[in-house]
Amino acid sequence: MNRIIAIVNQKGGVGKTTTAINLGAALARAGRRVLLVDVDPQANLTASLGVRAGDAPTLYRVLRGDASAREAIVPHGGYDVLPAGIDLSGAEIEFAAAAGREFLLSEALAPVLPDYDYALLDCAPSLGLLTLGALTLAGEVFIPLQSEYLALQGVSQLLQTVQVVCRRLNPRLAVTGIVATLYDQRKRLNREVIENIASYFGAKLFSTRIRDNISLAEAPSYGQDIFEYRPDSYGAQDYAALAAEVIAQEVKP
Repeated sequence: MNRIIAIVNQKGGVGKTTTAINLGAALARAGRRVLLVDVDPQANLTASLGVRAGDAPTLYRVLRGDASAREAIVPHGGYDVLPAGIDLSGAEIEFAAAAGREFLLSEALAPVLPDYDYALLDCAPSLGLLTLGALTLAGEVFIPLQSEYLALQGVSQLLQTVQVVCRRLNPRLAVTGIVATLYDQRKRLNREVIENIASYFGAKLFSTRIRDNISLAEAPSYGQDIFEYRPDSYGAQDYAALAAEVIAQEVKP
């Protein structure tokens, strides 16, 4: 088993990086070998886990061929991280004319991916070259959607991009999970939005709702995932439950 999952939404502030980190941590706690890859020039995943620029080669250097993926990987607790830095912001322009640019990320990570059960790719909030590379590499797409009325805005464009990548570059690619984030059961608005998302995506919507929880917002300031920072919080409970759903998908053909 080797699942490569791109976590994508071109809308910012939906809990994409939070989901990548804490779902990865929960999967590792469940005994899976996990690699988190920061494919976002903002490097929020890297900063959230306390990895500082200069501590190791970044994804940009790996894509350039200046370092191997194995040299760039940084252990964090029970899982590994391939960090990014601000230098990745130039990749869109630098590699735009490169032959086979969509496959640069696939080629860079190919030597290390067999070492892991899960590779979670935290993508930029855009549909640029880096995200395209992640979709070309991945077998699955998870889309975090905030529990608000604008949640589905722009998702149709993302789904169209996934279809194009599947048709032209990566026939294995499929949307296999929708994660409802920033959920508050007390708010009628949130419940109505979840109903809309469920009617749109059906069984692809995970049953677990990631509740709006201050601990999830605080953990990055300590360079920790939610299980390191506050393992008894709602955030930890929710991501553990989400990981259990993701693991349950393993047995499906």
